[in-house]
Amino acid sequence: MDAALLLRTARTRAGLSRRALAAAAGTSQSAVAATEAGRKQPTVGTLERLMRAAGTELVPADAEQAALLRRGRRLEDVLHLAEALPFRRERRLRFPRVPA
Repeated sequence: MDAALLLRTARTRAGLSRRALAAAAGTSQSAVAATEAGRKQPTVGTLERLMRAAGTELVPADAEQAALLRRGRRLEDVLHLAEALPFRRERRLRFPRVPA
């Protein structure tokens, strides 16, 4: 099942509007609409947060999906950590010199 159908089903079963779901999940109504329309693919964390806000838990169907979910969460954590690391850009662009 894709994220769009999963989210739309959970939201309608909970009797929530897109705006109410977005407010409960701490995101925008346009992000919920884009996800439900399939224009936006949410991260695992975002989908879990939206599903929890709709009163549903995201549970993997089998061990392979559970392993993928764990790896997805780990990757999200690493990417968030990488974004938080300080970095300094070089003032000049460095490139190798080619002999003439």
